[in-house]
Amino acid sequence: MNNQIITQEMSAILKRLGSATIYEAQGAKGAFGSDIKPIDNNMRVVGRALTVDIRPADNLMLHYALLKARPGDVLVVDAKGFMEAGPWGDVLTEQAMTIGVEGLIINGAVRDANSISEVGFPVFCKGLSIKGTEKNQPGKLNVPVTISGVQINPGDIVVGDRDGLVVVSLDEVEQVIQKALQREAKEDIFKEKIRNGATTAELLNLSETLKRFELV
Repeated sequence: MNNQIITQEMSAILKRLGSATIYEAQGAKGAFGSDIKPIDNNMRVVGRALTVDIRPADNLMLHYALLKARPGDVLVVDAKGFMEAGPWGDVLTEQAMTIGVEGLIINGAVRDANSISEVGFPVFCKGLSIKGTEKNQPGKLNVPVTISGVQINPGDIVVGDRDGLVVVSLDEVEQVIQKALQREAKEDIFKEKIRNGATTAELLNLSETLKRFELV
């Protein structure tokens, strides 16, 4: 696992730019599927992936992961998409926040959604379940996991908001930030031109394509 830590400034920039811009800036790769959503639309998360592979309906490894977690980590948990138990709730949230964990991404369900939303801890999941879990089954920590069609390696940077989630390799973060800032600047110019009468078809050079399909 790469122990490098991204700076607070880098984290703030990534959070402001957002998942969609980051995804496009790194060549339209790294996006999670749309089935993993925030439990509150205002939630945003950026941090270093602490990956956890757990058995369905058992959260023993989540308790263990919080013994190893560091400030700036985001727990990225493969619960195998199991939806009939909520292995994460308000008590684990309290411990995670005390440690300085930035958020949770889980391929599965959680519970205590209202309590978690009230304290502002970012949680991205497939859905909710009030059903409890056992604490008997071992799993794996800091191993590559695949969630919703994307592989996340320990130490990767994850960015999440209402639009979705994207993973960025740690050694590519600085380059991706620069490309994302350039993309943002270009879009700002487009918006200004649109306010002054330009059209998206014109700005994106779509006229010939539209003519080819006899749409103009």
